[in-house]
Amino acid sequence: MVSQQDGAPEAGYDPMRQFAELAGDVRDPYPMFAGIRADTPVLHVELGAGSGARYRHDEKAPRISSLFTVTSYELAQQVLTDNVRFSSAGYEMTMGQVMGRTILQMDSPEHQRHRALVAKAFRTRVLDQWSDAIIGATVGELIDGFAGDGHADLIPQLTFPFPVRVIARILGLPEADWPRFLRLSTQLIAVMRNWEGALAASRELRGYFAEIIADRRRHTRDDLVSQLISAEVDGRRLSDEEIYPFLLLLLPAGAETTYRSSSNLLFGLLSEPDQLEAVRADRGLVPQAIEEALRWETPLLTVARLATEDVELGGVRIPAGSFVALSLGAANRDPEQHAEPDAFDIFRERAQHISFGDGAHKCLGMHLARLEMRVLLNAVLDRLPGLRLDPDADDPHIHGLIFRSPPNLPVRFDEMLPA
Repeated sequence: MVSQQDGAPEAGYDPMRQFAELAGDVRDPYPMFAGIRADTPVLHVELGAGSGARYRHDEKAPRISSLFTVTSYELAQQVLTDNVRFSSAGYEMTMGQVMGRTILQMDSPEHQRHRALVAKAFRTRVLDQWSDAIIGATVGELIDGFAGDGHADLIPQLTFPFPVRVIARILGLPEADWPRFLRLSTQLIAVMRNWEGALAASRELRGYFAEIIADRRRHTRDDLVSQLISAEVDGRRLSDEEIYPFLLLLLPAGAETTYRSSSNLLFGLLSEPDQLEAVRADRGLVPQAIEEALRWETPLLTVARLATEDVELGGVRIPAGSFVALSLGAANRDPEQHAEPDAFDIFRERAQHISFGDGAHKCLGMHLARLEMRVLLNAVLDRLPGLRLDPDADDPHIHGLIFRSPPNLPVRFDEMLPA
């Protein structure tokens, strides 16, 4: 194992294995989702003390004994857009304990104020600055590493390292620190699997970011940390205590969902060669290919809300204080919203998906995620002619019950083209 300074994984740590464990080893949950939706689109699940404990390694972790799972598109969207009766405050019990108070668990008006401050760092002008200098350059470097081989596994060689490098560069972090942040990001995301490990990762990241923020307050740079420090709405700026949680949220989010979204996009196109060639010939199809991939295989299958009052949803009574799990993956394959929902079809009639959520908490990073997917796909099509699934590959597939993406994506291509 090479040293951390060489940009390789830290000794004894396998990030691919850790992310695979986070996903859950389920090949196809969609028939189960369809059966639940047909029976009752709002399913009451009693976990009980014993059931809840199976998913945790630490008795200090919070327990959820009862939840309601929503699998229909209409009802999921209804919950997402009703932040009065369905609050995001439930994340305070889990992610809030390791990240601090992020916009993830805030409700209005607090959420609106903080989102407005942070959103300035993601406006179109800023994203345009990142497109070539950071995102395009990162993709190019990764493809350079295998473009002359005629074959590759696009997950470990491209889509997996891509977004965390982008986020690290956007934050202005030294390259030598990237493997460390990949490890710590994984530990943060695995909060309900290893509570103490997530808390330790949070403390380590917080100490590091304290130094970064202090440096940027003294010496402003052209990076996201400096933009967060200088962002101002109605004469108010973010304090250090408000910047920490956002940075802790951003890094694992960048390392997780974008990597899986890009992987699913490539898998879908490679599995349908006619659609792949159509996109190669007409780059105007790239945006609809991205949206179809997000709908077809939602990278994060479930988000949660907390009922603030007794409420009836889909004919089911949900008591105040109950956790409500919204199955985005099931909702995006609801036949009432999408015809033939299990098919990957970039030419389907457009209909809204909810992979980025909806309502006040719609994903703040969705424009960055789409930009990263677009730049990556165009680079792959430009530089890897004749791209196809490796015919000798051992059953390439997508799996996962919490997160979904292919564990591997072996491909072949004809020749190397210069960048």
